[in-house]
Amino acid sequence: MSNQKVILEIAVFSVEAALNAILAGADRIEFCENPNEGGTTPSYGSLKTLIALTTIPVFPIIRPRGGDFLYTEAEYACIKADLLLVKELGYPGAVIGLLNADGTIDKERTTDLVQLAAPMQITFHRAFDRCNDPFKGLEDIIETGCKRILTSGQVPNVGDAIPMIKNLVEKAGDRIIILPGSGVRANNCQAIINETGAVEIHSSARKAIASQMKHNATSMQENMISMGIDENEVKAMLAALQ
Repeated sequence: MSNQKVILEIAVFSVEAALNAILAGADRIEFCENPNEGGTTPSYGSLKTLIALTTIPVFPIIRPRGGDFLYTEAEYACIKADLLLVKELGYPGAVIGLLNADGTIDKERTTDLVQLAAPMQITFHRAFDRCNDPFKGLEDIIETGCKRILTSGQVPNVGDAIPMIKNLVEKAGDRIIILPGSGVRANNCQAIINETGAVEIHSSARKAIASQMKHNATSMQENMISMGIDENEVKAMLAALQ
């Protein structure tokens, strides 16, 4: 396993950030919008634009809103429609996460979505970190047919959950990929890989981007700052993972 190339996935929140992450050498992109909501489904225009501009794997998140992962019938219909759209546009994978009210994995809907998306790969995102039993959750997600689980080990920062991630990696075996993320940077990514046995890792490498506007309506008070990615941080992580 030590000789296996570690896959670096970068989470981005715009087409521009995706292109910058790809130029910096990212192996895969998790494509989202609305960073302040924790990432929601990108717009049709963004999805159509990005797929035409890249050859590396891009997995859009399919998440109709911020907040929890308990979805109404109408929201579930949105998830299905967006998933079919992403499939039609030619994306190789997507990222989803659905829970039941009691904190268990919504196996029924997740299984249906995995089948609907085929042959796309499906990653179950950090909704996993909100489930009531990570090891039961692991088995349930494996049964749905998802290919990987993005997780910070049920705490905000994955660096504080190394034993949990290691345990999940060992229990998963070759049945599903455990993708550690949240708080991953160049100064800790190789240690996380070494200590957990993970073969993929996830980071947002985010950076605030100041507006290029020459005119700023100061009466409006708020700063026009957007969320981009730090290409140097991506390159540093790739170097650390060599």
